[in-house]
Amino acid sequence: MTGFRRGVRLGIDVGRARVGVARCDPDGMLAVPVETVPRDERSVARILELVAEHEPMEIVVGLPLNMRGEDTPSTADARVFAAELAATGAAPVRLVDERLSTVSAHTALRQSGRSQKRSRSIVDQVAAVVLLQHAVESEKHTGVAAGTPVGVPEE
Repeated sequence: MTGFRRGVRLGIDVGRARVGVARCDPDGMLAVPVETVPRDERSVARILELVAEHEPMEIVVGLPLNMRGEDTPSTADARVFAAELAATGAAPVRLVDERLSTVSAHTALRQSGRSQKRSRSIVDQVAAVVLLQHAVESEKHTGVAAGTPVGVPEE
């Protein structure tokens, strides 16, 4: 476990309608769902409340690139959302490639016997869990934090 930074992290899966939130324990052993936040003008404020409650060392925001690693309209949306979170100064924010997290979440829910319709309310949380677990495991294996830090914009 060389170079693993111990501490709670929040994982954020940004969607057009909902934002999935997950957290992991300080040792990064297990990521668990926290909440699905409706995507509206209160989204960032609600996530800041969750930051105050869980006191993460960092926030990991999923970056939905296409399979070739290129930006999409969703990528731009996630970047803007991550920048809004970073601008609050509540916790450091990192963008992490999440290409397959939503697909993995749907697969896991389907395998557990849930229909896509019945899974809609939690799929974003599960995608946040998959993304966060991937980021933590990556850091444990490489000793380098996953993704790229989101800088706070200059005034």
